[in-house]
Formats: sequence, C-alpha cells, structure tokens
Amino acid sequence: MHDARPDPDALIAQLRNDEARALRGKLRIYFGASAGVGKTWAMLSAAQRERAAGRDVLIGVVETHGRSETAALLVGLDTLPLRELAYRGRTLAEFDLDAALARKPAVLLVDELAHTNAPGSRHAKRWQDVQELLAAGIEVWSALNVQHLESLNGTVGAITGVRVHETVPDTVLDEADEVVLVDVTPDELTARLAAGKVYLPQQAERAAQNFFRKGNLIALREIALRRTAEHVEDDVRGWRVEQSGAVGNGQGGASLQAWNTSGAILACVGPHEGAAQTVRTAARLAGQLNVRWHAAYVETPRLQRLAAAERDRILAVLKLAEELGAATAVLTGSDVAEQLSEQARRLNCATLVMGRSEPVGGWRRWWPATRVSLPRALAQRAPALDILEVGRADSARRLARTPLNTPRADDDDHEKAPIHWPGYAWATATSVALTLLCTPLANVLELSNIVMLFLLGVVGVAMRFGRGPSALAALLNVAAFDYFFVPPRLSFAVSDVQYVLTFAIMLGVGLLVGQLTAGLRFAAGVSTSRERRARSLFELTRELSAALESTQVVTLGAAAVQGHFGGHALVLVTDAADQLVLPTDPPEGFDAQVADWAFRHGQPAGLATATLAAQPWHYVPLKAPMRVRGVLALSPAQPRWLLIPEQAQQLDTLARQIAIALERVHYVEVAQQAVVEMESERLRNALLGAISHDVRTPLTALIALAESLQTLPAEEHGNAARAIVAQAHELHALVNNLLDMARLESGIAGGAVNLRRDWQSVEEVVGSSIRAARTSLGDAVVQTALNADLPLVEFDAVLIERVLVNLLENATKYGAPPIVVGARAELGTLVLTVRDHGPGLPAALLGHEQKLFDKFTRGEAESATPGVGLGLAICRAVVSAHGGEITAANARDGGAEFTVTLPRREPPEPAEAQL
Repeated sequence: MHDARPDPDALIAQLRNDEARALRGKLRIYFGASAGVGKTWAMLSAAQRERAAGRDVLIGVVETHGRSETAALLVGLDTLPLRELAYRGRTLAEFDLDAALARKPAVLLVDELAHTNAPGSRHAKRWQDVQELLAAGIEVWSALNVQHLESLNGTVGAITGVRVHETVPDTVLDEADEVVLVDVTPDELTARLAAGKVYLPQQAERAAQNFFRKGNLIALREIALRRTAEHVEDDVRGWRVEQSGAVGNGQGGASLQAWNTSGAILACVGPHEGAAQTVRTAARLAGQLNVRWHAAYVETPRLQRLAAAERDRILAVLKLAEELGAATAVLTGSDVAEQLSEQARRLNCATLVMGRSEPVGGWRRWWPATRVSLPRALAQRAPALDILEVGRADSARRLARTPLNTPRADDDDHEKAPIHWPGYAWATATSVALTLLCTPLANVLELSNIVMLFLLGVVGVAMRFGRGPSALAALLNVAAFDYFFVPPRLSFAVSDVQYVLTFAIMLGVGLLVGQLTAGLRFAAGVSTSRERRARSLFELTRELSAALESTQVVTLGAAAVQGHFGGHALVLVTDAADQLVLPTDPPEGFDAQVADWAFRHGQPAGLATATLAAQPWHYVPLKAPMRVRGVLALSPAQPRWLLIPEQAQQLDTLARQIAIALERVHYVEVAQQAVVEMESERLRNALLGAISHDVRTPLTALIALAESLQTLPAEEHGNAARAIVAQAHELHALVNNLLDMARLESGIAGGAVNLRRDWQSVEEVVGSSIRAARTSLGDAVVQTALNADLPLVEFDAVLIERVLVNLLENATKYGAPPIVVGARAELGTLVLTVRDHGPGLPAALLGHEQKLFDKFTRGEAESATPGVGLGLAICRAVVSAHGGEITAANARDGGAEFTVTLPRREPPEPAEAQL
C-alpha cells in the first residue's frame, strides 16, 4: 500500500524556508543580452506605475548614460543622494547603503548590479549591497547584462573578444524572485546605437566596430534567452513541488526526481591560467544539471615551490569557486590522478571537469606525469568517472588578487621562488670533504668502497637539504671520483669503459635518493600540518569542556586561535542585553563597527572577505546552534592563510567550538539560576504556607481568648489567661525558630558561626534540656539512659541544649511516650540519642531520612500538629557547626530514634580545666 503521507521533516524544512523567505525582501532583475536593450527604461517605467499605485518607490542609484528618454522617467520619483568618497585625489559618488537601510522604502531601484564599488565601501561589489538590502526586508529592482554572469565570462569573452571585468555570481540570478527579460532584435539594437540612443557618437562608432557586431549580438541574445529559460524552468519545478505537496512522496515527487541527476561534479583546479575557465564551466554545468559541485587543487612537491604570484592566482581561483557555490579543498600528494580519483570517490562525484592539456613539448609541465597522461591515468584509476576537458578562454577576465600581504599587481608575475643557497654550499663542502677524506685511503680501500662513501654523502645531503642540493652533490661526487680516484688519476679520461656504468649508477642513485627524500620531506610536512590542526582542535575542545565561565571560554578561545594563526586574536561576547561587548582598549587596526556588523548580520567581514576587505582584521561571527554568541576577531601573522580552504575551515571550526562553549556556559548559568529560583520559590511557598497555618492559628486563638475575657465570668479569667500565655509561648517559639534558622544560615554561609565552646557535663545539659522542654512535653514521661562514666565534652552548651529541646518537642508532637534520652562516649565521639515509642518515621521517608532535616519539611505534610518544619533543620545546622552529624532511623522495637554524633577529645587535667 502506498503511503501518501508527507514527510514531517520535509514539511518543517519547507515551513522554515517559507518563514525566512517572508522576512527577506524580493529581488527583481531586468535581464538583457547587452547594453542598450532598454533594461533601465523598463525598470523606471514599472517604477512609475508602482508609484501611481501608491507604493513607496525610491531610486538608490540609476545610470541614464545621457539618454533623454530614460532621464524623463526619473520625474516624480524620490531619489536617494549619493555618498561621496575620496579616492586618489578624486571624489567618487557611490550608492549610500546605510541611508537606504535607514529609509527602508517599499521598493528600491539599484541599477548596474555588477558595478564595483569604490575602495573604502562596505562591500566590494554592488550585488553584495543588494544582498544586505534584501536581508533587511527591502524589495530591490536591478538590471544586469548576460556578459556580467561569472560562469559565462569566459564564453562571452571568447565570442566578443572583449574582456569583461565586472561580474556577478550566478547564484544571484538563480535566487532572484523575478527575472524580467528585456529583449530587442540585433537590427533594432544596431539602429539604436547608430541613432545615439545607447552611447555618444564617438563611443557608438567604436562599439559598433567591436562589441556591437551583429554576430556578437545574435550570440549574446541566444545566451540570454537560454539563461532566462533555465530560470523559468527552476520556477516551474518549484511551483510543481509546492502544488504537489509531496516533497519526495507520492507520484508527483517521483516524477520530479527524474529532472535531477544524482552525480556531483568535481572541478580540477590546475596551476595554469585557464583554471578560472574550468571553474566557470563546472559551475554552469552544475547549474544546468541542478547538482552539487566541488573544486579541488592538488599540491605536489614541485607545485609547492611555485612563486608567490602563481600561488595567489590559484587561491583566487578557489575563492571564485566558493563564490559560485562550490565546496573547495586543497589536496596534497605526489600523484595527482590518485588524489583526484580518491576525492571524487569520497564525494561521490560522477563527473570530473579539468582544463585542456598543454602541448607535450611545453615547458610548464608542473605535474609529475605529462599533462596528456593525466586524463588517461584518471581513466585507469576511476573507469566509471566521466572526464570533461574544458577549452581555453583567453579573453576571460583576470582574477583580482585579494589585498593581503602579497605582491602587488605591478610586481613581476614570473617571480621565482627563493633559492636556498646554503644547501648547495653544504653539498659542495660535503663533496670536497669526502674527496679529502678518501684521498689518503685511495691505496688502502677498493674503489667500490670509495663509491659507497660518496653515495653516503649524497644520502646525508638529501636528508638534510632536499632534492636540489642532493642532485648537485651527486654530480660533484661523480666528477670527484672520476678525477681523483679512477685511473688515469687527475684526469677526466677513463681507461676502463666499465667505470662509465659506475658513474651512471652513482648519478642515478644520487638523484633517486634525493627524489625519494624530497618526497618524504613533503609527506612529513603535510602530516605535520594536519597534526598541528588536529592538535589545536583537540586541545581547545579539551580545555573548553572544563570551562564553567564565559571569561574562561574567551581566554582559552583567543589563545587557541592566536596559537594556530599567530598575530592577535580577540573573542568578543554579548552582554545581558544581547549587545556585543567591545574592548575598552582595542588593539591597532581593530574596527568596532565592522565587528558589530559581523555580529548583527551573522556573516564574516574584513580581511579576506567580500565585506570591507581592506580591513587588517578578519571578523567571524560565533554561530551557536541557537543564535550568534559573539565575534571572533583575528589579525593573522600570515593573511594568505585565510584564503587556503583548509585554514579557513580550521578557523570556522575553532569559531564553532568557541560558540558552542559559550552557549553551553550560558545555559549552565541559566539552569543554575532556574534551580535557585525554583528553590527560592519552594522555600517561599513553604514559609507562606507555614505562616498562614502555624502563625495564624495561635494569633486567631489569642484574639478569640482576648475577646472572650469581656464576656467570661471573673472565675474563668484565670483559665483564659493561661491559655493566652500558652498560645503566646507557642508563637514565641515559632518566631525564635525562624530567627535562629536565619542566623545560623547566614553564619554558615559567611563562615562565621561563633561557638562558645567549653568543657561541659553531659548530664547537666541533658537535665536542663528536659526542664526547658517541660512546657511542650506536658505530662509525657521522659527517661534517661546515660552511661555512668561520661567524660566532660567541649561544646556550646546553649546550642546543644537547643538541639535536645527541639528533638524532645519533635518526639512529643509525632511520637509517643516514654521518651528516652541517651548518651554514651565512644572512641573520639559523643553519641546523644532521643527516642520515642510512637509509629516511627513515615513510610514515604524511609531511605530518604535526611530530607527530614531540610527547611520547612515535616513528617506529615498535612497535619493538625503545629510547627513549620524548622526544628530539625536547626538541629542539623548546630550539629554541623560543631563538626558532627545527626541522623534519624526507626528503632528495632518501634518508634523513631534521632542520633547526634559530636567529635570529642580527651578532657584536660582538673588544674588545666580550672585555668
């Protein structure tokens, strides 16, 4: 039987998505094949209609490019003043993001979505400003040309021959709520260009000869139509899912699954300049197939020695892949095919996208095997993997370097990695030393043994200095062996041809040892880096698990991040009002406004991000499962590390561990506060209940007796007076218990309970206690069972007498006579017992006898027996102050027995006692 019930998890996820979408503003993009098709004119025309309908429409920024028809549509629309920025001696006018957020109109027009903001702006690109506006709930309209889509940048550049530098990630268009295609025929657009409706006459003439050729316009129009159709297809698919209500169930869900493919895509990022086109093609293919995709770069020992400029280019390609929606990774190993096939298998990727191979004779063959053999090696290792080679696009834009501590754009792109000359010097010195050592031994040792000594020197140089110095040592050792030891000596001539084979073996072994040693050094470095990352995470997790206060988490988190990345690190937390607490003495370069922005928006900002990238600090929000708990600010020793995916993931993991620890500490404090409040509420209710019953009863009796004195005959006044005295004594005892308990509790909490210890006779204290409790005992029989040899014991007689009085009163209320008071001396202790012959302890308290000594606890919760449940609590407080213990249990032959154990020491001599 088919189960047509919807998936609860899918329904919950759908509800969450709908809620988030309701809070987010809508994005409408006017999309066209090129400039001049009328995108801005269509957007302003729609804005005029919305204004006429009564909506609040505001122009954030609109570029008319001098077109009179477009400028006429600005009449009547409110315009936001532009913000002026000073840059290199000029004043630039830019869109004012903060003013738009403060104004918060119903509809905001932001033209030129791919525009690059001036340095000093919050975001590097205008589309990032739009993202923040949408997050604030503002509906935004914008315009975009097809050549500005990042995944099509190389394709459009190859068609038109024009390199477009301002781009927008495809996800911006994919996530737009509405895409309005503005289209005209190539002939009509050419006519507009000739009429001066697109550019000024001189610009129009140049554009007609280059970009605006008819073939280019036809191709761009086709691409724009196809891209719009893809967006419409996504809309249809989403509408079908909502209408079917199946979300993976029922017939409708099964039919929708046929539109997708389960295979992911892995893009291989190589060291060549065409790697960006590989990433763009993979992103476009993943979007067309609606699958997830990944990007990976394999760093081999040879690639590890690339120049800084080339390494920056690779990191820029990986950052581009992240912007286009890929999960990136940097793999390490000497076999590229093995690493890529293993990564594809691990990620369950069905297709691998890579750049087209370079010619075999090229000098830049950076991988161990020639580039031609890489697809074949991949096919051998992963026969089921589809391999797609991407063509080159020389007209694609060059990726800008992230403004870190890297070479500037005007530096030499072919800057070579520094050569470690000391290693080569040591190789030369080793060869000379071996020659000098073996020269006196030439007539003693065989030439084969001398060869072994030279090979040993090559091994030592390789282990210490790596591949290059070991190769030099191998060459020098072969030359030295030939010149100084092979006949004829002191000549490079060889009398025996067999020595040529010896030279070849020596050189081959030396080079092989150097290669193997370099590979081992590389593998050891990779393992050390991984171990360092794992150790920092382990140590931070271990230390945070023992943290009980937020200040400890702040200190441990900042120390862990600073220990891993170097530089300076700060962990900023929130206060009780959920506001970010900023440092009173911020370090150099720290910007409180950027930190607050990262906290409020829950997004990274500053260094190596798209938001205020010129900042020297990197700000990461501390996202816990429930909410953002603060901000981690980092000024790393090596800013380039933030662009490496593994290091960025390490920073995110450290931030997540700190955030989780802060949330755990927060909820521990909340739980403790809740427990205290619950206990306070319980005590308050118990106190109010006791007072309402045990205080009101004697007060009511006192009032009634006092009123009865007016009507009773004179001979009854004595009985009424005695009853009044008894009720007053009972009320007085109740108030004394409350005051004594409060005084003892405050003394114990402050560690200052003053005991007037003195050597006392136990018999006298027991006797005075019975006399003091006689009013409460009434006619109850009290017996004593005191050992005859009781010694003097040091304690506070007044307090111990109060303990015995309370125990006697408790036995009178809940037990039955006779009441037996006992005392005996044991080794190092004095044991006092008070026993009755009543029903014993309540069954509900058996096994939990210590609860009897809690405040406001009574043996019978609902009883006519007066008392507020403080007598036994006072007993425990007094006994604890003496360092003793009090317990309760049922006696063997019936009744309840309370036992007080006090520590004692041997009494002093009589003369000392008198002193």
